[in-house]
Amino acid sequence: MKFLHISDLHLGKRVNEFPMMEEQKYILGQILAAADSKQAEAVIIAGDIYDKPIPSAEAVQVFDQFLTALADKEIKVFAISGNHDSAERIAFGAQLMRGRGVYLSPAYDGTVMKIKMEDAYGEIFVHLMPFIKPAVVRHALTDEPDVDLPDTYQQAVQLVISRMEVDKSSRNVLVAHQFVTGAGICGSEDIMVGGIDNVDAELFDGFDYVALGHIHSPQSIRRETVRYCGTPLKYSFSEEKQQKSITVVEIKQKGKVRIDTVPLVARHDMRTIRGTYEEITAKESYQGTDTKDYLKITLTDEEDVLDAMQKLRIFYPNLMQLEYDNSRTKQDRGIAAAEELEQKSDLELFEEFYEFQNNRPMNAEQAAYIRQLLEET
Repeated sequence: MKFLHISDLHLGKRVNEFPMMEEQKYILGQILAAADSKQAEAVIIAGDIYDKPIPSAEAVQVFDQFLTALADKEIKVFAISGNHDSAERIAFGAQLMRGRGVYLSPAYDGTVMKIKMEDAYGEIFVHLMPFIKPAVVRHALTDEPDVDLPDTYQQAVQLVISRMEVDKSSRNVLVAHQFVTGAGICGSEDIMVGGIDNVDAELFDGFDYVALGHIHSPQSIRRETVRYCGTPLKYSFSEEKQQKSITVVEIKQKGKVRIDTVPLVARHDMRTIRGTYEEITAKESYQGTDTKDYLKITLTDEEDVLDAMQKLRIFYPNLMQLEYDNSRTKQDRGIAAAEELEQKSDLELFEEFYEFQNNRPMNAEQAAYIRQLLEET
């Protein structure tokens, strides 16, 4: 079985008040083309289909057209809701769409949807686990007296997976939308302070491939087959250097999983420019470039340029952010940093140091241990 793994479409998103819909339509066209060129049998969408729980009419229409195009090509779709989605709205019409090979996960009700597929190597099961929160699991299982209801994300996801029917002798694919400990984040995700929404990758050991959504940077966690595909578009300037892509997964016999990527090229890139106003507006600076790219410009002039944003948009109409880097702003940043440092607790300072050293936040257990040590000293 060969499938495309995508996630975090965030249809209807605005970045710095700029609508991304036309960019999203363009990139969905590339995904459809990749499904054809790679002869994919299915497309997995690992959550955050929309940017808001109540999406705009245009966003719903664009997604409907995307699903219809895949169904017309007889390419199956497996989709779950993410933390930005309404699970109930995503699942609307799910029973009807199953007839076209489009499988949409319902809101968690104590069970996880499982779809059986068959290929030359036998059975393969796709498990659709929507975004899991402790409160959702407690609500779904509150009438089951023998169940220890979860307080943390780790406990919630562990409980949900323990109740799933997973035949480990067969091939199993899990579609999930969670923050796995160790994942490298950028500036456009909604991650909880202190990493309290973390779950450990070991929870997914029973699955041959785990198609993850939620983190916007493409990466694998702990093993190659536990993977975030990343967003198809850049949604913050922290993603400027990333090569966005589609993850292509081919599962043959048990234990044989091949992973490849197809690069995606946006209609307009997201990038930064730095220099004086005179340098940036000189013809040689923008000639031969896409002046409609989404830009953050840093001016190094010592004196502020009057109406700089409006003037620069004559040359760069999609200028999103403008900032200065000069002796005045450096001094302001130094004062602000010192004041911010004074306001932080010892625990917050230690957490920042830990994350800097380890490239991941402390988990709840580690934070509790450090808190106890600090209270004892």
